[in-house]
Amino acid sequence: MLLQGKSAVITGSTSGIGLGIARALAEQGADILLNGFGPASEISELQKCLAKTYSVRVSYSNADMSEASAITTMVDRAMQEFGRVDILVNNAGIQFTAPVHKFPTDRWDAILSINLSAAFHATKAVLPQMLDRNWGRIINIASTHGLVGSVEKSAYVAAKHGLVGFTKVVALETARTGITCNAICPGWVLTPLVQKQIDDRARREKIPVDRAKVELLSEKQPSHEFATVEQLGALAVFLCSASAAEIRGVTMPLDGGWIAQ
Repeated sequence: MLLQGKSAVITGSTSGIGLGIARALAEQGADILLNGFGPASEISELQKCLAKTYSVRVSYSNADMSEASAITTMVDRAMQEFGRVDILVNNAGIQFTAPVHKFPTDRWDAILSINLSAAFHATKAVLPQMLDRNWGRIINIASTHGLVGSVEKSAYVAAKHGLVGFTKVVALETARTGITCNAICPGWVLTPLVQKQIDDRARREKIPVDRAKVELLSEKQPSHEFATVEQLGALAVFLCSASAAEIRGVTMPLDGGWIAQ
């Protein structure tokens, strides 16, 4: 398997995109440290399921991505359990929408902290031991909103643009090493959070769910199809491979043509 003997920390990985990437890396043999929130019984069952399905070690940290010390402790835990961290996927993120002049200050601070600063703290924590071994893969899950803007998403767009810039700097600083840093920029992905938006829209506008889906996609995504967590996982696996060793500081949209417009 491609990642046999490697270990990965994936933030925000108890559901959605992060879990899809965790599954893809585990399928290739990587030991996994999950991070996120959820009922303890469900997370325990998820750990057991992943470990049994893919024959890898699966750990879990409930570290709060808004706290630098908790992020450092999470990385230390992965080091203690796996002996190394070869792959870091900075995926954790939150959202809030409002016009700039009405945007709550605490929501701005929280989004910048979790969507941007957390990636800095986690990267800072894993880099020294990656540099010691001269191998590592850092993958930042940005967004199409790291490349373009949308109304009422000032904090999210600012954070994701910042994450794209941060990706480039880390890539340049590690350019002569065996460590790469790249960003994946998903468009609309059918996660539980997005499905809730579709359901809410259908209920609000009193239209069928299928029509609400098409309307949501047609606003931004020319393919009128969602990207999938499986596609994102496959792209993450590729970025971890030897074939991607000279892909550095790149933003890779997976967005059904959104950015092409």
